[in-house]
Amino acid sequence: MSSLQELQGRKGRPITDQDAREISRVEELSYDLKIYETMTREVKTVQPNSTMQNVLEILRTGRISGAPVTEGTRLVGIVSIEDLVRALEQNNVNAPISDYMSRNVVSIAEYEPVVRAIETFSKYRVGRLPVVDENGSLTGIITKGDITRGILTALQKDYKEEELRRYRASHLFEDITSERTSLILRYTIRAGDYATGGQASSHIKRALLRLGAPPQLARQCGIAIYEAEMNLVIHTTHGGVIRVQIEPHRILMQTTDDGPGIANVQLAQQAGWSTAPQEARDMGFGAGMGLVNMRHCVDKLEIESAAGKGTKLLMEILLRPEEQFKNDPPKPEPNSGG
Repeated sequence: MSSLQELQGRKGRPITDQDAREISRVEELSYDLKIYETMTREVKTVQPNSTMQNVLEILRTGRISGAPVTEGTRLVGIVSIEDLVRALEQNNVNAPISDYMSRNVVSIAEYEPVVRAIETFSKYRVGRLPVVDENGSLTGIITKGDITRGILTALQKDYKEEELRRYRASHLFEDITSERTSLILRYTIRAGDYATGGQASSHIKRALLRLGAPPQLARQCGIAIYEAEMNLVIHTTHGGVIRVQIEPHRILMQTTDDGPGIANVQLAQQAGWSTAPQEARDMGFGAGMGLVNMRHCVDKLEIESAAGKGTKLLMEILLRPEEQFKNDPPKPEPNSGG
């Protein structure tokens, strides 16, 4: 699929770059965050030989809908408000909790990622999960609310860290005085590595945003580099190198490889022309729009290639005054006349 094609959301609207970034980060957090990082550690527990009357008091005062049943620290069951209702209907609130508790407890290990809890909630349709350590001892409890709060806290931390990074990066050029200041980013791309294809372009786009580039400029560079990066993944023999040179007034993007090269550069720039292997086509790549998309995003595109001699690609974007990074070259010293 071309990177210029619109992705459709669940409600049919196009997903913006911002939407995609936020969605992917939430999904990442569901794998990155561990249960012990989001669970509630202070848990109201009951003993199996206690009474259902005690359960009534704990649920009422704690404003909770259930409680784990433990023997020492070992989890042996769970008692819920539904169990309490059964005891009340039978006028048997003085019965031991062991008569009404559920013994087949669905629990989760504290070292599991949060996504496992989400899957378990969906599978068993429960509102809470006791959390245990490797010995089966109760260490906490987790609810959907705990997960929501944990992810929101992590996103807030991400936001603050990103703001700090952007502040530092955006002052990079203005804090350096030189006749010509360049920031060079370099990435090695492996041939056939579809799993990580696109990561370099994502990193470059993020770097530009942190440096203070307008979102539209960052998107242009992101699309151009993505297409170039996927060309290295799809068409080269050993991969290649991406080199991005960021200057206050322009951005130079280069790729080099020692692959099979392009036999006919003019033909390769025509929309729909592609030599992508079937493997790439099966995954939605190789539509023959890569160079076309690049040309739409940059001010200058040069290709140096020949069959069997690899390819060198150069792209340049000249920044308009409102897009330029802050860096004023040093002013000449006034002539002292000496």
